[in-house]
Amino acid sequence: MNHQGGSMGRVAIVGMGTTKFRARWVEKTYFELAFEAAKMAIEDAGIEKDRIDCAVYGIYNDFFQRQYQPDAFVHDYLGLGLKPAVRVNTGGATGGSALRIGYAEVASGLYDICLVLGVEKCNDCFNYEMGITTPEVLRAILYTADMTYDNPAGRTAASGFALAVIAHREKYGNPTEEQMAKVSVKNHFNATKNPIAQSPQVLTVDEVLKSRKIVEPFKFYDNCLYTEGSSAVILASEKVARQITKKPVWITGVGASTDYVMPGNRPNIYTFESSRVAAKKAYQMAGIRNPLKDLDLAELHDAFTGTEIMAYEDCFFCEEGQGGALIDDGVVMPDGELPVNLSGGLIGCGHAVGATGVMQTYEVALHLRGEAGERQMKNARRGLVQSIGGTLCTWTVCLVLEREG
Repeated sequence: MNHQGGSMGRVAIVGMGTTKFRARWVEKTYFELAFEAAKMAIEDAGIEKDRIDCAVYGIYNDFFQRQYQPDAFVHDYLGLGLKPAVRVNTGGATGGSALRIGYAEVASGLYDICLVLGVEKCNDCFNYEMGITTPEVLRAILYTADMTYDNPAGRTAASGFALAVIAHREKYGNPTEEQMAKVSVKNHFNATKNPIAQSPQVLTVDEVLKSRKIVEPFKFYDNCLYTEGSSAVILASEKVARQITKKPVWITGVGASTDYVMPGNRPNIYTFESSRVAAKKAYQMAGIRNPLKDLDLAELHDAFTGTEIMAYEDCFFCEEGQGGALIDDGVVMPDGELPVNLSGGLIGCGHAVGATGVMQTYEVALHLRGEAGERQMKNARRGLVQSIGGTLCTWTVCLVLEREG
């Protein structure tokens, strides 16, 4: 099996845009949010909309939007009728999967310019009789769990990932609650420097530890929040990219893996094998041998603090069981050897599910272009995006991005 990309051409990010991430955009529909992000990306690329050859839409949950096939309505609203388009849904990895498909569309030579857009508007999922949101959102998410066993038992994303963190702790002794709290403090603080972030806060470890329990071992501040927003990027072939921008950001590594969805079909749950496989493929394609040394920054899927620490291991920043040491030693802090989640991550910036992987890519590309403002990583040359989805990490997409030169 050839993981080097075969004879596929080079692909660059030539334009990008994102809305702010909020708990709720009361005044905007999901397709209006999509329009805003797409407009920014097209203007950033400096092209006319008609130059877009195809589109890939990342939208997670139809119930959230209260609309089946919402991608068709986004496509209409963007004025891209008769252009080929496809919708992707791989849970929390939806945005990353949309980017992988968009990359393939362009790298194959089938198209020169592709719009990749993710959008989510979860809090329109509302019980008007009861006047409440959260139970309706949870109910919508539960439909993506196994309907025979998991759904009747009421398993949530938090309880599922909690099992993995507990299993990891039982085997390796970490992540401890203090280590998870340090991740929360880091990501909420990073969000204070990100103008699109939903939850910028300056917290202490003690405040995180004293926040209310959600499910063992997660406290309130260990969790990401429900988010609404949209992010978009324009991908282009090498020939076209060089014609329209002086600052292309190249996608040099792409890896993806889908694990067994039922935990009983896996050898263990204290590591996420789909993440390890996807990271290996992306690194091999990009020529990365030592991720901790070869990468300058990373945006990892931190729906929960404990899973960020597990991701340090699954993305090979350290040996198995050593993830907790990276937060204790400051390796992943903004001034550390490999800063992680300078955007604030899902915990600080937000988790607009269909848009999250695209937002993470936007963040890394922003640093590689030297346009990240107050949070700019100096001399950033290469970065990683890890996009995971499904409770216990069914899907993973990893992307390696590099600046020109």
